[in-house]
Amino acid sequence: MWSQRSVVDYGLAKRAAVQSVRTGRMRARDVCDAHPYLLRAARFHGEPTSRICPICERMNVTNVTYVYGEELGRAAGQAKAPAELTAMAREYREFRVYVVEVCQGCSWNHLAVSFVLGTADPPGPSS
Repeated sequence: MWSQRSVVDYGLAKRAAVQSVRTGRMRARDVCDAHPYLLRAARFHGEPTSRICPICERMNVTNVTYVYGEELGRAAGQAKAPAELTAMAREYREFRVYVVEVCQGCSWNHLAVSFVLGTADPPGPSS
């Protein structure tokens, strides 16, 4: 997206959690703990993916996108469809986006990526 900046990818943390389950250091139920509201958001507002759940390996995960920012008012904390982000990025100065992957079968959930969107200029090099 044209205004995306300050991207944080949580892929390493995800791989560590999955590896902990596979090696027996953690139980699947320790990481398959999605809140009912998150599961509901995945069902009604999520974006289906072609990625299989790394825990149950039976269902594809769904991405749920949440937005947060002072300017958003009542929209802060809401799940949004990716198509809505473009319009929001042109309307608001700055807000943070969090993408959570969720398995609706086993309740696996993990923060996948976060980034900032908005009309504000990204921070440049210090002068």
